[in-house]
Amino acid sequence: MIPIPGNVRVLLATGYTDMRRGFPSLALQVQEVLHKDPLSGHLFVFRGRRSDLVKAIWHDGQGACLFTKRLERGKFIWPSVAGESVTISPAQLSYLLSGIDWRNPQETHRPTRVG
Repeated sequence: MIPIPGNVRVLLATGYTDMRRGFPSLALQVQEVLHKDPLSGHLFVFRGRRSDLVKAIWHDGQGACLFTKRLERGKFIWPSVAGESVTISPAQLSYLLSGIDWRNPQETHRPTRVG
C-alpha cells in the first residue's frame, strides 16, 4: 500500500458507488453529494455494490491519485447511512483494506511471560 501521511482525513462515502467511475467523476460525486473539496488533501473511499471492491481518491498536492482494491474473499465492512460520509482514522483504513471490521478490531491474546 502507498503510505498516506498521518494528518490526512479519511472519509468513507456511504452507500454504493458505480465502480466504472474514474477520478473525475468520483471527484464530482465528492463535490455534489458529500459537499467536500476533492482537492483538499483528504482521502475519499468508495465501495461497489457487491462490497468486494473499493476505490479511493486523493489529491496529494502534486496530482490526483486513484487507488483500487478488490478482496478475493469476503466483503468490505461499510457504514449503512446513505448520502453522507463517515470519517475514520488512517489505522481504521488499514483494517478496512485488510477486510477486518474496522469498527471494532479485536486484539489477540498476548502471553505475559514465556514458558
